[in-house]
Amino acid sequence: MKKLIYTILLLPAIVGTALAGNPDRQGEAGAYELLMNPWAKSAGLHTMTTANVSGVEANWINVAGMSRINKTEVAVGNADYLRGTDIRMNAFGISQRVGKKGAFGLSIMALDFGDIAVTTTDQPEGTGATYSPSFFNIGFGYAHTFENKVSVGVLVRGVSETIADVGAFGFAIDAGVQYVSGDQDNFKFGISLRNIGSRMSFGGEGLSVNGPSSNGGGYNLTFNQRSAGFELPSTLNIGLSYDFYLGEKNRITALGNFTANSFSEDAIGGGLEYGFNNIVMLRAGYLYDFGSKDVVSAPLYAGPSAGATFELPLSKENKKTRLGIDYGWRQTNIFNGTHNIGVRLNM
Repeated sequence: MKKLIYTILLLPAIVGTALAGNPDRQGEAGAYELLMNPWAKSAGLHTMTTANVSGVEANWINVAGMSRINKTEVAVGNADYLRGTDIRMNAFGISQRVGKKGAFGLSIMALDFGDIAVTTTDQPEGTGATYSPSFFNIGFGYAHTFENKVSVGVLVRGVSETIADVGAFGFAIDAGVQYVSGDQDNFKFGISLRNIGSRMSFGGEGLSVNGPSSNGGGYNLTFNQRSAGFELPSTLNIGLSYDFYLGEKNRITALGNFTANSFSEDAIGGGLEYGFNNIVMLRAGYLYDFGSKDVVSAPLYAGPSAGATFELPLSKENKKTRLGIDYGWRQTNIFNGTHNIGVRLNM
């Protein structure tokens, strides 16, 4: 069993090292919505909770943490992405414990672009019609905890990007591991490998053009143009955290995280979370990206983040049934940041 655990721990690191940080490939990937975090609790720490994330949010960050729940967790999330662009992220997820050690999870994330005016070369100001792209992904995962110390998980995600007459579809796989140690499970370590999957390419009637035949016969033919394929934005995340307990009601969690990006520069960061009596939690983080500092090519997310959680038990008899409200903010190098809000129900 120990050899199996060590193999699982090392495999993502070995694979991730081969895929990590290559700025020369920047812009070659697609489906970047897979890197957009719709969940408020982890967003307040710049998505650096690889080591200690649990429940529904683990489906997005480190699927291994999904099994660390009481019985059932349901969550919804909404985010104002790049405030000023009128783009929103919406998410729904559910995690359900199966047996004493395992848990299944389902998560759905979609982008709302609003209504976009249809323009043509003849009517560049708009035809009067509108359209709205449909970008969504759905993931289904399983996580299992061994001896209450090591959790492993795997998730399969379907990715869809479509407009009225053009679309692309692909699959991605996430895998992760978490290790917990200490007298009060203070120390946590996690590795997650995300968005390893098939190439995607667009197709549909929108790529068809009508033009004269090549043999000069005086008639038109419909030609289908082939679009170039693109890779998914795979990442490797390595994180750790430590809980400091100050009496029975106060907790301070310090965490750090390293992200290796296959199609851009790597990033490193850390954060702190203060919790009072498991009711009020305040958090703040800072993310440093090794990429360019030029406004055009600089990474979107870098710098500070902050968030808060208010969580209360719903009954005096069963304090494990809790309702939580989360908020998260992240600084962006363009527009006015991203604001997340979410609601969680733990049963």
